Amino acid sequence: MELRHLLYFKMVAEELHFRKAAEKLFISQPPLSRQIKELEEELGAQLFTRNNKRVTLTSAGIYFKKEVEEILTRINKTKNTVKQIHDHLNGEFRIGYISSTYHPLLMEVLKEMRVHFPYLSIQLYELPTQKQIHALEEGKLDIGIMRAPIASTQLTLNTLFHDPFIAVLPANSPQFSSNAALGKYLAEKPFIFFNRDYAPAYHQKLVEICNRLGFSPQLSHEANNVHSILRLVESGAGVSILPHSLKEHYKYLQINFADLKNLSIYTEVVLAYKNNNHQEALQWFIKRYNPTPNRI
Repeated sequence: MELRHLLYFKMVAEELHFRKAAEKLFISQPPLSRQIKELEEELGAQLFTRNNKRVTLTSAGIYFKKEVEEILTRINKTKNTVKQIHDHLNGEFRIGYISSTYHPLLMEVLKEMRVHFPYLSIQLYELPTQKQIHALEEGKLDIGIMRAPIASTQLTLNTLFHDPFIAVLPANSPQFSSNAALGKYLAEKPFIFFNRDYAPAYHQKLVEICNRLGFSPQLSHEANNVHSILRLVESGAGVSILPHSLKEHYKYLQINFADLKNLSIYTEVVLAYKNNNHQEALQWFIKRYNPTPNRI
């Protein structure tokens, strides 16, 4: 039994007319009749009843039609899978991200991506911005979610949103009516923040904000992820200043937040990818991933 036998049978079973089926198959009627007869002989069963007026499926023919449809569907699915593999949609898609951006949308996009690219291996790496830049330039990452500034002529940047800053305080901290009052409070507290070498541009933003509030921060603890910083604040080890977008996503922690009023200092969150990367999965990800928290 060959694939053509199944295709010929399916067409006759749908048309229930040998001449019309032959026309749709672009063959003459005698060869089609001969192929169906060969198929019936191989199966040892009559698939059609024929008379001068009509063609009908036998009980065996009705069962065989259902099986043939399932077989051809599986064959078409296999063909599509083979094409995806040939088109390199079955390799790796490597995503870098920083801990100081919250990623509920990323998780949703990854679920959708699994449906669109079922044979793609998706890998996530939590890396600081500088390491992401080098990994993207060297082809070790396909896309990165990071914070500007990014000095690289090899990368394309898509702005996701601009994120203002907010003071992060222990749960027992007072309320503040002005930046001056908040600055005076912060100046007396030990600071918890990212290591200068780990996130140099981000660290400089902290220094700039504190200077605008009238003091220089005294760093007591350094960490390399935002969750550790927040936990240290919760424990009473100190205070911090972090992106505003994190406020809504850590409500379960016993901490307070204080807005920095009229302090126009922001951090830009971007998607970054190599200029010459035209991977289909990358283009799909760029179009789909577009968060908008605290957009200004």
